[in-house]
Amino acid sequence: MPNEAKSYDLIIIGGGPAGIAAASEAISLKKTVALVDCHHELGGAGFNSGTVPSKSLREAALAMSGLKNRNLAGVELSLRKDSAISDFLGRNQNVRALFNHGLKTAIESRLNKVLFGQATFVDAHTVSVAAPPGQGADAKPFVLRAEHILIATGSSPVLPEVFTYGNGRIYDSATIPQLDRVPKTLAIIGAGVIGSEYGCTFTELGSTVHIIDERDALLPFLDAEISAALKIAMARAGVNFHWKETVQKCELLPSGETRLTLTSGLLLNVGAVLVAVGRKSNTEGLGLAVAGVKTGELGIIPVDSHYRSNVSHILAAGDVIGFPALASTSMEQARRAVASAFGQAVSATSPLLPNGIYTIPEVSMVGETEESLIKEGVDYVVGRARYMDNARGQSIGDKAGFLKLLVRRDTMQLLGVHVIGEQATELIHIGLMAMQDNSPVNRFVDTCFNIPTLGALYKAAAQDAVQQIGESELGLPSFY
Repeated sequence: MPNEAKSYDLIIIGGGPAGIAAASEAISLKKTVALVDCHHELGGAGFNSGTVPSKSLREAALAMSGLKNRNLAGVELSLRKDSAISDFLGRNQNVRALFNHGLKTAIESRLNKVLFGQATFVDAHTVSVAAPPGQGADAKPFVLRAEHILIATGSSPVLPEVFTYGNGRIYDSATIPQLDRVPKTLAIIGAGVIGSEYGCTFTELGSTVHIIDERDALLPFLDAEISAALKIAMARAGVNFHWKETVQKCELLPSGETRLTLTSGLLLNVGAVLVAVGRKSNTEGLGLAVAGVKTGELGIIPVDSHYRSNVSHILAAGDVIGFPALASTSMEQARRAVASAFGQAVSATSPLLPNGIYTIPEVSMVGETEESLIKEGVDYVVGRARYMDNARGQSIGDKAGFLKLLVRRDTMQLLGVHVIGEQATELIHIGLMAMQDNSPVNRFVDTCFNIPTLGALYKAAAQDAVQQIGESELGLPSFY
């Protein structure tokens, strides 16, 4: 027999970024909360195997490669590179463990209940949690009941059967941070965000990187001009692209290398393989059918604008509901879901979600692309500003970076912002706030920016757009 059911205002299934944000919101509303996570550690993929570890590795790559010091001609900063990389890879695991312990302590001190184990729906308001390992076969499961239940179980890598895992040669996005060495050659299957980010990082760490993708475009959701610029930058850095190719055969060679046979017949012998072909929602084993919750392709849970599933008191947020599946958007979705569920006034979810990609160089975007505006028949102009025409950009030495503003011609409304270059993921927020306030692009022209800063790129790009509008509408040259 299970333990007697305990009741809460909210049960959260999943202790990643979305689950933690949901718990914080519920606590602020004075609600009783139980949080369940099956990984026996909090933080989810975002803190333990994805966002934080991968970006930490990227920062190490930038520092060790000397790329951040590219303007210091003749200065050698890559001392003890091989040793430093090995030291960092080990240190990264220690930092993650310490961070996870601190997170667990902080959350457990604030929540009514934290349980580690597999959660399974008993009915639409009741969840059973298997007893943790080590308590014996007779240990009773915990039973929790709640007015509302939030599913925030995240996602996991899709693992094609052509690859054999668990041998120290084939990795996915969850296991690649466990590397204790930098491979001389690395094959990355998939040119999506994860594949592109790790491709840039390992190239800077000294690996020869091959990116293999069945498509023929890099990150096609980006503005085409930005995608093309990123592809050029990655190729110049040394990334080898193999487009319209798939892996037909994977062989583990006695030498320790892995041989990949591609569709074209090309053979690649590599030291390690990273499989990054997509992710699926972690909904298996939850017993959603018992609760009446419907799922879609790859286990995705469809939700409405308040993040309610087809069963109105069962909510879902984060990777489990699909795109954009970012830690930042997941946290905001969960916060809004909980606030709305408990009757708090929540503004309509803004469609303006910034997308940051930590390639080298960084890329970030918000709003429309040129391709989407052309498809919609919108008359627009493009305002551009290059890093090399900016004092801070010159100091940094970023020769290829630029900011691109998409502006509606008749109203000067800012419709899209795209950045490629250093600090792109920071710069995007200036444009995001302007778009949320529906500010016309000439607001940037009338704003005083610190000099030298990359933020001043907005003024220059806005001047470029205003000049084009002025010349076309008035037939006069602009003084900007």
